[in-house]
Order: sequence, then structure tokens, then C-alpha cells
Amino acid sequence: MGRITARRRITRVTLGEPARQRDDVLAVEEPLEIRVGGSALTITMRTPGHDFELAAGFLVSEGVIATGEHLAAIRYCAGATTDGENSFNVLDVTLAPGVAAPDPSLERNFYMTSSCGLCGKASIDAVRTLSAHHVAHDDVRVDAALLTGFPDRLRAGQDVFDKTGGLHAAALFDGVTGELLVLREDVGRHNAVDKVVGWAATERRLPLTGTVLMVSGRASFELTQKASMAGIPVLAAVSAPSSLAVELAAEIGLTVVGFLRGSSMVVYSGVERIVVPDPVPVTSDEAVVV
Repeated sequence: MGRITARRRITRVTLGEPARQRDDVLAVEEPLEIRVGGSALTITMRTPGHDFELAAGFLVSEGVIATGEHLAAIRYCAGATTDGENSFNVLDVTLAPGVAAPDPSLERNFYMTSSCGLCGKASIDAVRTLSAHHVAHDDVRVDAALLTGFPDRLRAGQDVFDKTGGLHAAALFDGVTGELLVLREDVGRHNAVDKVVGWAATERRLPLTGTVLMVSGRASFELTQKASMAGIPVLAAVSAPSSLAVELAAEIGLTVVGFLRGSSMVVYSGVERIVVPDPVPVTSDEAVVV
């Protein structure tokens, strides 16, 4: 936990009261340079931890690999700093024999912030990566009552968020049984998802048919794309999706659920996968276009 959180002396100011100083816990944010075959591919700002999963998930999201079998090895680079020490902020991925190296066009100005999973992309067309796993063919049906329990279970698993209040989270659930398969936290929402996908890759579980990806924030375009690349048929979020996320989801046959809070949700695409027993008719003014 040493590199996941950091302590800092802070001053709390409340109007009408004396200022008070105390130690506070912050979520650590550090750069991670990802190399493939010794060649630098990208730098992302992330919370240290599960770095190999992050790298593997990133490569799945970018279409460099489609399964865990496409990976030969991942290692931290020794002597990554000028003084020769290992910072554990640079790692190198070795692809399996026969797997093509990343296209040079994937380089993202060699930097990504923790808040953006698509920085440096030339155009929207460039990120519509063709997935090796077609979610439109996934016939999983998820009980709406089961789905409503996922946000609380996601929140209950956010150990570092409890200490810092500053991390996103992503979790993968079995869409039929509701089993929590994996949960990851990070300062970047796209990093949290990449860590989940990377876990699946290293566990040889891709494609993730019949699963639900639950995220703690909004459902953005890049998260929809990442779900598609991993073969995840359902993306659920506690907040709103973007218009582009819904457009892509409808195009590829992926279910997007937003505002999943309490006993309600809004289904923006792929409503046929959500099982609602005894649906209550709504008026035309209340109807949601999906």
C-alpha cells in the first residue's frame, strides 16, 4: 500500500472556526511508461499497483493483442532512471512469437493523463478499433434486480477510495450469477478498466462473454470501446453516458446502462439484454428512447 497512498500535512479551513492542521491521505499518481519489445509506446498517469494488468488491458484495448496467449512476458525495466535504479514506473511487454508489433500510429504523443483514455488520437475514426470479439452475438440476459445491486458492491470494494476519496473503480460481474470476478481502482477511470481487462487477459479469460462491466463514474466513449475490445456485452455506470458512447454501443450491439442507482436505471442501448419482470407501462412523456 506504500505507493498507492501518500500522507501529507493539510490545513482544514471552516468559516467561523479556527484553522486546523492534520495529516491526510492522498491517492498516489505516477507515470507508467509502457514499452513493447523495447520500444516506447505510451505513458499513462496511474495509481501504482496491478501495472502488468494495466499494460495487458491497454494492449487489448488498442487491438495489439486479443487474448492472453498473445503475451509472452511483462517485466519492469531495471535501470529505468539516470542513476540506474528501478523506479517501477517503466515496464516492457514481450509479445508472443508471430504477434505483430504495435502500429506506429498508436503512439499517443507519448503521454496520456489520468483523466483521458484517448489523448493524442488523431480522430474518432482512429479509435473505432475493430474488435476480435463481437459482443452483438452475446445472448446473455441480466436480471434488472441483480443489476441494481452492483453499485453498492462496487463501492464496498473500494478500499483505497475509503482512505483517499480520490479514485475511480471498475468491476466485472458475471451477468447471470452476479458473482464479482474482479475489482480494480485507479486515479484514471480508463486505467481501472484496463486493469480489469488485463486481469482477464492474464487469466486467459478473454473474451468476457456473459459479463457486466460496472464503473464508478460516467460511461464514456473510451470505456465503451474498451468493453467491446474485451468482448464485454454490458457496460453499467452510476452516472450518465456520453452521446458518442451510446452511438458506438448501438452500432456494435453493446448494452449501456446509466444512472444505475437504487432501484432504477436508464437503458440507452441493448435493452433486450435487461430482464425486467412485470414492467410497468409508462406514458409517452416518461418513455426513454433506446
